[in-house]
Amino acid sequence: MGRLLVHIVTGPEYPTRVALGLVVARTAMEAGHDVDVFIAGDGVAILRPETLDAGSGIGTGSMREHVDALVAGGARLHASGMSSTAPGLPAAPPAGLTVGLGPPPHPRLRPPPAARGRTSL
Repeated sequence: MGRLLVHIVTGPEYPTRVALGLVVARTAMEAGHDVDVFIAGDGVAILRPETLDAGSGIGTGSMREHVDALVAGGARLHASGMSSTAPGLPAAPPAGLTVGLGPPPHPRLRPPPAARGRTSL
């Protein structure tokens, strides 16, 4: 099957958006795809155990249930190293989670525009 990278940058203040990203990842994993979830920006706040446990989207379910299913199914979770230095985040991920810091290993990621010969305005 294919490989999918789901990038979550929305924080817990929008739990439906976060849970929707997790639902997409979970659905793809259950369909047999190889899944990486990269959490960056405000999204790293969902790694706080109390936030992960409390977060639930409207019609998209519990963030904790989706993350547990992803971990149990072999999906890989990654968190931005820079974003993870935000105050209030745990030094280690919640119990039962293995979260790699830094970009996910994904061969299809495109280089930044400058590396493709483009210049920014």
